[in-house]
Amino acid sequence: MMKLIFFSVAILYSITTVAQDAQVKRLKDESNKTIKKEPEQKEGWTKGGVFNLNLSQGASRNWAAGAEKFSFSINALANTFAYYKRYRNVWDNTLNVQYGIVNATSIGTRKNDDRFDLLSRYGYQLGDTAKSKWYLSALVNLRTQMTTGYNYTVDPKQKNSALFAPAYLLVSPGILYKPNATFDVFLSPVTSRWVIVNEANKDIRRLFNFTDTTKMAINEIGAFLTANLKKDLAKNISLASRLDLFSNYRNNPQNIDVFWTNTLGFKVNKYIGVSYNFDLIYDHDTKNVETGGLMGTQLKSLMGIGFTANF
Repeated sequence: MMKLIFFSVAILYSITTVAQDAQVKRLKDESNKTIKKEPEQKEGWTKGGVFNLNLSQGASRNWAAGAEKFSFSINALANTFAYYKRYRNVWDNTLNVQYGIVNATSIGTRKNDDRFDLLSRYGYQLGDTAKSKWYLSALVNLRTQMTTGYNYTVDPKQKNSALFAPAYLLVSPGILYKPNATFDVFLSPVTSRWVIVNEANKDIRRLFNFTDTTKMAINEIGAFLTANLKKDLAKNISLASRLDLFSNYRNNPQNIDVFWTNTLGFKVNKYIGVSYNFDLIYDHDTKNVETGGLMGTQLKSLMGIGFTANF
């Protein structure tokens, strides 16, 4: 009897184990189907980009609730990239250009977006090429605007920006962590950054902490971190996000400069899309034209629907 009981228990255990193994295998197979592995950067050149053009227009006449008689806005955005990979070497280049204007009866014509941002980064892979995600790296970044900007809170309006006024040029050696083609983090303990205001717009220098306004540039040495995410959240939804942090060793290193830019794209069909851009900037050295104090945290967002194309 005891042998029969033991034999029955053994058979039951074997059947249960086999069933559990089959169930575990089925769950693993389903999990592998739903969890998409992040893509690796391919060998050679990978090039592409996205272009958005958004238009909006409004008009009114004898509108009791109050509205602009006429308004029109246009916003354009171009994000391009060229990535190169060969054995241990990676070279990533990105160019982000944005520009927008708005025209309304009450305010006239003003720009509401303006950016030129070029970044080039080289990395040499450390360790085992099949497994290592770490690179000895260096980058160069240039960021400015293309046309003159004004502060409209004062009367008369006051110029506060122009081409290369200011421009930020950053040169940084460091370490790059790049686990896949969609995400990476770069860290440098010693980075050199120049804040440039050209001679044609030297009156703007006082807004960017130039103690000597006869100089065209001031140099800052500090620590720098940049994190980048470029990912398809769904079939027709994409996100591009970049966060830059800089601490100036020479002047209040605890006050970290922040530059965070985000572009969220919704593809309606091949040529129509919705885009949302959100930017956050904090620079402890930037002054408010109206009060003379610190500018504080700067926020900007733009949303539009219009023509979109990938190339």
